[in-house]
Amino acid sequence: MAVRISQELKRLLPQLRYEPTAKRLRAKLGDALVLDSQRAVVLWEPDRYLPVHAVPADDVVARLEPGPSPGAVPPERPGPPSSPFPFAPHTADGEPLAVRVGGTLVPGAAFRLADPDLAGYVAFDTDAFSWFEEEEPILGHPRDPFSRIDVRASKAHVRVLLGGVVLADSASTVRLFEGRLPPRSYFHPDDIRWEHLVPDPLRTVCPYKGVAKYWAAPGLGDGRPVAWSYGPYFPEMLQIQDRIAFFDERVDVEVDGVVQGRPRTTWS
Repeated sequence: MAVRISQELKRLLPQLRYEPTAKRLRAKLGDALVLDSQRAVVLWEPDRYLPVHAVPADDVVARLEPGPSPGAVPPERPGPPSSPFPFAPHTADGEPLAVRVGGTLVPGAAFRLADPDLAGYVAFDTDAFSWFEEEEPILGHPRDPFSRIDVRASKAHVRVLLGGVVLADSASTVRLFEGRLPPRSYFHPDDIRWEHLVPDPLRTVCPYKGVAKYWAAPGLGDGRPVAWSYGPYFPEMLQIQDRIAFFDERVDVEVDGVVQGRPRTTWS
């Protein structure tokens, strides 16, 4: 019987998942080394889409101290993209730990896993430290080794509307395809109806595309951001640099005159 990969991945979502990485991994707090490992794994806690790194406790240079309770809690569902998963509370069984680096204590920044297949491994809060793979700094959470991004120029006529008001209109967009996520159309700034958008203070980090800034559409939506853009961070993302994309989950999209349904995702 044929297996649809996306459905199989969804079936695995409630489980603790991991994949070893061959990259040397280091974390620092300021200039102080926290960990240095050639045995790291990319780790997804149950019901989490975004991974963290975990390494053997033997590869941790910093001191690990007992941290706050509770430990495992019922699974937490994703919020909107403006609220990425915090490191805690955890959905796996284990022991929360504090990380002491010199005279600095970072409470709850580590989590000793109880699963026997990951015995001795400790997961770390991505946002608490600076991270390096081999000799290069990395941005945001670990990249999913089973996901990739393709960027393609498109001549489809795409219109974005909200409350019947046109926010963007173009027959020359750049389409970004990213794993199980809905395809995104990135518009040239000249194709945006800027009179309907205002800057939003939200900033988020994507390990594939860089740092995003956002816009809202006052009086047209529910107040949440509806569009975003990435600046120059990764050379391989040059095609979308300074272009604007929209949450198809929060706006109405027409492609070549055909109205597209709003996809149901964690950002709906």
